[in-house]
Amino acid sequence: MTGGAGRPYPYPKLDAPFRLGSMRRVYPGPMKQAVLLLLAAALGSASIAVPADARKGDDQGKAREQMNSGKVLSLREIEGRVVPRMRGMEYLGPEYDGGAQVYRLKFIDSGRVIFVDVDARSGSILRQR
Repeated sequence: MTGGAGRPYPYPKLDAPFRLGSMRRVYPGPMKQAVLLLLAAALGSASIAVPADARKGDDQGKAREQMNSGKVLSLREIEGRVVPRMRGMEYLGPEYDGGAQVYRLKFIDSGRVIFVDVDARSGSILRQR
């Protein structure tokens, strides 16, 4: 068996149609082009979403600054006032809105999530839903 230019083909067990078919250049069809386009769009939108995630860290920094300056109560103080009132519920964790100076504490009760908004300055409950 010989390859191109009269040289012996190095894989004698492979037949000629396989060798010829494997040398063809493969171009993406419309479906592959659509998938590649969607993949590129998804990767592009992921890089745009990064600054939104970075803002959460900014709220944490705001909470720390405002607490150190005495403008708001610490999270521990807020939790100490609110969590005992929510008897029988499991505490899931906090969120903080530095602009509104409001903590949102999340609880779960019988599979239902309950949000408790607390004024970070006074510690009073603003809303429970």
